[in-house]
Amino acid sequence: MEFSLKSFRCLAQAAPLALLLSACAVGSDYVKSNVETPPAFKEQVGWKIAQPADLQIPEKWWEMYNDPVLNKLEEQVTISNQTVIQAEAQYRQARALVQAASAAYYPTVAANVSSTRTSGTSTTKDTSSAVTGPSTTDLLTANVSWEPDIWGRVRRTIEANTSSAQASAAELQAMRLSTQAQLAQDYFQLRDQDADRQLYDKTVIDYKKSLELTQHQFDFGMVLRANVVLAETLLKQTEAQAIDFDVARAQMEHAIALLVGKPASTFSIAQVDKFDTQIPVLPLGLPSALLERRPDIANAERLVAAANAQIGVSKSAYFPDLTLAATGGYQSSGLANWISLPNRIWSLGPSLAETLFDGGARKAVTDQAIAAYDASVANYRQTVLAGFREVEDNIAALRILEQEAKKQEEAVKLSRRSVELMIKQYEAGLITYLDVITVETTALSNERVYVDLLNKRLSANVLLIKALGGGWSASQLPTANAVEKPNNKS
Repeated sequence: MEFSLKSFRCLAQAAPLALLLSACAVGSDYVKSNVETPPAFKEQVGWKIAQPADLQIPEKWWEMYNDPVLNKLEEQVTISNQTVIQAEAQYRQARALVQAASAAYYPTVAANVSSTRTSGTSTTKDTSSAVTGPSTTDLLTANVSWEPDIWGRVRRTIEANTSSAQASAAELQAMRLSTQAQLAQDYFQLRDQDADRQLYDKTVIDYKKSLELTQHQFDFGMVLRANVVLAETLLKQTEAQAIDFDVARAQMEHAIALLVGKPASTFSIAQVDKFDTQIPVLPLGLPSALLERRPDIANAERLVAAANAQIGVSKSAYFPDLTLAATGGYQSSGLANWISLPNRIWSLGPSLAETLFDGGARKAVTDQAIAAYDASVANYRQTVLAGFREVEDNIAALRILEQEAKKQEEAVKLSRRSVELMIKQYEAGLITYLDVITVETTALSNERVYVDLLNKRLSANVLLIKALGGGWSASQLPTANAVEKPNNKS
């Protein structure tokens, strides 16, 4: 538009100077905080240390268990788990804040069209007043204003929002990993309930045979009636205990339904004939690698970067704000000659604003930003320490539980042999049925402990995968450019 070319040229000539002044940004640039990392995990005695060329934990780590049902369930977590969907929406929200902050780099352009009808009085030179008739004022203007980022306030704000968005992306991955791990644990717990129920069902069959044998011996006067009652009691007690497993299984099934985003009333998992999932061996890296592989640590580190940038934002408030503005347009009392050279209006002028006294408000905001930074550094270091602890906990659990399982397997074999021998002695009338009950109860207890040990080992294995980051890497975080793109998707 001709009316504003002069104004815009002046604004364009002032822009390079403003850009030159905005080459600096107050506040210190971010440097990652140092954290103490041990040279090796204490509990990894006898554990193979993963080398760079070794197979790492895959992104779909649950496939290492070779369970098609588990694989199908895990695939549904990202799609339909509502907590993960909520975290993904929060990441998009954080990314939009970056885009909003980036808009401050550009000038604001506005247009205004108005038509005003007024009437009033006019004053002559002799100070007398006369009533004038109504008049119309038509106005068309365009306004351009730009606040150059001289002190880096916008730059630091974008830096803070970008780091926060990256932290949100890491939090999204941490939520996915946590949900996937919880699903695997619940699934193995459900299979443990199935295995326990099958064990008790088998035991019920054996106790029925024992009852038949005792009844037969009673009929021939070989044993007392008390032996029959004792056999019946043990059978009914075991049948009741077998039914009790259905409660825990139903609850696990409902918990899994929630994790995959399905109504519990329409969700079910069929039982399997045998639960003998193998426990995969996991590659361990150095503790220092943990800093780049856990999403919760990446989240905490990015929050430190965001807090550091906020210090620069708060310090920029100590410096004056420069605004470059230009207005151009047309003003006329009639539409006929409205847009014409004689009716052209324009204005151009920079403004400089500085707060001279605020009662210490800016200092308080800066102190708050520094304290928030210190708190985020402490949180980052605490998250790292917690990560080391989780790895150590589950390495120790796997190692110790494996040793226990070997001993328990021997106990199961011996208790089974003991039952066989005692039943033969009972049939021969050498011992009482109470002796048989004692060894059968011991055998059942050993069998159940062995089954539960498998579930504990699987749970520890899953938790170690989670503690090691689940195959994730900090290199998967979105870059600053990716965060700023409006159509970018995680």
